Amino acid sequence: MADPMHQFQIQTLVPGPKVPVPGLGVIDLSITNSVAAMLLAATLIVVFYALAAKKAVVPGRLQTIGEMLYGLVDGLAASIIGHDGKKYLPFVFTLFAFVLFMNLQGMFLVFTATSQLAVTLTLGLMVILTVVGVGFAKNGLKFFKLFAPSGVPWPLYFLLVPIEILSFLIRPVTLALRLFGNMLGGHVVLKIFAGFVVALGGLGLLGWAGALVALLSVTALTALEFMVAFLQAFVFAVLTCVYLNDVVHLDSH
Repeated sequence: MADPMHQFQIQTLVPGPKVPVPGLGVIDLSITNSVAAMLLAATLIVVFYALAAKKAVVPGRLQTIGEMLYGLVDGLAASIIGHDGKKYLPFVFTLFAFVLFMNLQGMFLVFTATSQLAVTLTLGLMVILTVVGVGFAKNGLKFFKLFAPSGVPWPLYFLLVPIEILSFLIRPVTLALRLFGNMLGGHVVLKIFAGFVVALGGLGLLGWAGALVALLSVTALTALEFMVAFLQAFVFAVLTCVYLNDVVHLDSH
């Protein structure tokens, strides 16, 4: 348990069938701690907003927090995408809430699903596939204009188009790595400093002083991790809106 990477190990909680899928090999449908954490996050979101959406004249704490989070993402979508932001608000807000709850529950002795690259990469691919779908649905074949901005001298297209295509293709990777790296790194540092508290505490008076410094560091890092948990969900929502805006307002690209 002293290993800081132990907390990220995937463990099977409920064994399930293994289903062969052509082209993908065998898919294990067992319930792991990662799957359980995602299911818990989805359940908590539903329960939270079921309790918060009471429309009281004097809003309580849950309603205030729920409205604040919704208003934050609503304003974000409106400011980046514009009037059409309302159409994509349910998708963006669902992603924001899902990532936020997964991040936060990882701070309360629950497995942090966003510390798994498979999870964050799946979310990133979901965003990009949605962007591609919206792009074709709204613009048809003009979607490819995204890779050839107007107002550029034609010889530069030979250089610019491959760069734009590569930039678009690595978007899900950057989305995934940013979220994954921040959650993984933060939890590793917390576990290391927590280990220092235990290790130094048994080394006498000087060790107690070092353990106190480590304990104060853990306290400060915990507060920082809560902020990072929120900021990473917010950044994920911001970039989703930016990518959607690229295809919604393609004519201005």
